[in-house]
Amino acid sequence: MATIGFAAPWVLRRAACALALARSHHRLGINNNNIIKLSHYKVLRSFTLTHPLTSPEICHLAQAIKGEEKSATEEVKHILEMARRASSRREVLHTNFLTPPVLKESMLALEKLSDIRAVAQGGYPQAERCRISIGHPDVLTSDPDVIAALSVTGNFGFQPCSHGDFLGAILNKGIAREKLGDIILQGEKGAQIIIVPELVDFIILSLDKVGNVPVSCTKIPLISLDYEAPRTQTFKTVEASLRVDALASAGFKISRSKLVDSVSKGELRINWIPVSKNNTTLKTGDIVSVSGRGRLKIGEIRSTRKGKFEVELIRYL
Repeated sequence: MATIGFAAPWVLRRAACALALARSHHRLGINNNNIIKLSHYKVLRSFTLTHPLTSPEICHLAQAIKGEEKSATEEVKHILEMARRASSRREVLHTNFLTPPVLKESMLALEKLSDIRAVAQGGYPQAERCRISIGHPDVLTSDPDVIAALSVTGNFGFQPCSHGDFLGAILNKGIAREKLGDIILQGEKGAQIIIVPELVDFIILSLDKVGNVPVSCTKIPLISLDYEAPRTQTFKTVEASLRVDALASAGFKISRSKLVDSVSKGELRINWIPVSKNNTTLKTGDIVSVSGRGRLKIGEIRSTRKGKFEVELIRYL
């Protein structure tokens, strides 16, 4: 009995910490493997049992492991279920950051519900990734404070970093992609990151390098976001088919064999959804992206007299 009495507080304290992290698993987006790397590890060690599941000191550390990407249909269905719950309970619920196709389909579906108000926010007018706040019109009377912005600065003059470099640096901290909004590149200055508010402190504490460049992070107001319309290059190509391997190889100016290789590696996406078949047919408005090569939008498509297709391609620079 003496042995049990001596060990109980220590065991309970460890269990309380584990429960606290597990219960916030679906609220935040940090991999638990990174928690012990922070200076706040001491907070976990000294965590008491007074309020073991709501302690504010560990709120921004507790976290969710990244899961497999849901299909667009599943995500829209889940958001509609959120809307029904928000309406019946008269509460306001918030999605994670959504990709443009899911955002578009969700807003179209939500507009049909008369007892629901939906507000999409991405931090600035041209934002691609946005969160939707859903609630009864009597409850959702103003735009909720559900997004935050960070400035990531460093000496990028001699070592420029791409969108993928910044994204990779953050994801390597264990952050789930759906917890991040847009990344606005600022050249030699660095970048501005849109993120869920509950992860601001975690990123400020843990993100110290992008590529090989040491960085510092500070929270900034949304009004300080420095954005501009994306630069694009438009040109036309004539192809025998509208297959993704034909149009993407022309748009990114790479061989079909390299394009097919990207497909097999899961590096090619159509409208932000990975595709596994290089014979997938594209249509006007589709967005094609290849890891490390950027994005391409399919513009106007015309049939030629010889039975081929003249396609307008819009390359994002």
